[in-house]
Amino acid sequence: GSICGYDSLHQLLSANLKPELYEEVSRLLRGSNCGRWLEQIVLPDAAKDLSSKHDFDLQAVSFSADKEQMRKPRVVRVGLIQNSIALPTTAPFSDQKRGIFEKLKPIIDAAGFAGVNILCLQEAWTMPFAFCTREKKWCEFAEPVDGESTKFLQELAKKYNMVIVSPILERDIDHGEVLWNTAVIIGNNGNIIGKHRKNHIPRVGDFNESTYYMEGDTGHPVFETVFGKIAVNICYGRHHPLNWLAFGLNGAEIVFNPSATVGELSEPMWPIEARNAAIANSYFVGSINRVGTEVFPNAFTSGDGKPEHNDFGHFYGSSHFSAPDASCTPSLSRYRDGLLVSEMDLNLCRQYKDKWGFRMTARYEVYADLLASYVKPDFKPQVVSDPMLHKNSS
Repeated sequence: GSICGYDSLHQLLSANLKPELYEEVSRLLRGSNCGRWLEQIVLPDAAKDLSSKHDFDLQAVSFSADKEQMRKPRVVRVGLIQNSIALPTTAPFSDQKRGIFEKLKPIIDAAGFAGVNILCLQEAWTMPFAFCTREKKWCEFAEPVDGESTKFLQELAKKYNMVIVSPILERDIDHGEVLWNTAVIIGNNGNIIGKHRKNHIPRVGDFNESTYYMEGDTGHPVFETVFGKIAVNICYGRHHPLNWLAFGLNGAEIVFNPSATVGELSEPMWPIEARNAAIANSYFVGSINRVGTEVFPNAFTSGDGKPEHNDFGHFYGSSHFSAPDASCTPSLSRYRDGLLVSEMDLNLCRQYKDKWGFRMTARYEVYADLLASYVKPDFKPQVVSDPMLHKNSS
């Protein structure tokens, strides 16, 4: 398992605390689901055999919800895939892309054998995460929404009756071939349900991605599938609470956060932000991060005073699920490819809306007034100063 964040602390505590004290600390750190520990799911041998043969981490846990008198359980199986690239970044681009397809095929097959209903891949899964090099040759990996990767996944979606969320580098043929960081939502019948484009583009450290694409123009869509209402908060959007909020206001029950982020930059945030979003918005969150250190042929700089370098750092994996009741799963490996399967009863979303009443107690009209005022050039912060401050300074 991962040694990131809470998981490393869990390992340390389990080795040094009495069992009853460890359970209490674990309850506080990882939460409990309806007052119980998350249960392990027994997966079919076909999925486990693929995990062994292709050396990827495979974990499966189940969230439950309280039994209701007027609604049946709404149980769905959801999967997250994290992976490293298949070939060095110096290999021909077509070979790199094909290698990733070949690497992911058995992991997607394992998800199918495990009965996964909705599967999400990592950000820009078809390519190395080259956006911070600022070299334009990597734009060759861009493709239309109905391009090669979508066709590859459409067959698997039909085969396994599975919705697949596919984050790609999109080339918008109808609008001058501009590029977007896009998630394509493929239905369980192999159809394209829709797409969402990344709302927030980072400009921090190496991650100056606006060399390639700008802020998305699709708003905060929620996609109603046969298995539930899903949304995609792509990577850097997880740092913006209002971005999470908007998907919730549009009715999301599961929000995926396909990402590419490195340890030095964000690892302390990783176990916290998505879990906070799940709690505040009463939905499930699936957090995905790629794995490995991707080395590029030409050195680049960040504009932050550090020497030039050929990699962004280690993509630390550690993909996990968070639930609206503050419980969360163990993370996948920090170093290995992996598939995390979670069974969840979507009734838990409404149950926690009812329990906490966040929708009723929020003051949206007050926030709306503040935001409407804030975006105007003549905005003045609502600050009440102690008159003695000015008296003393004079």
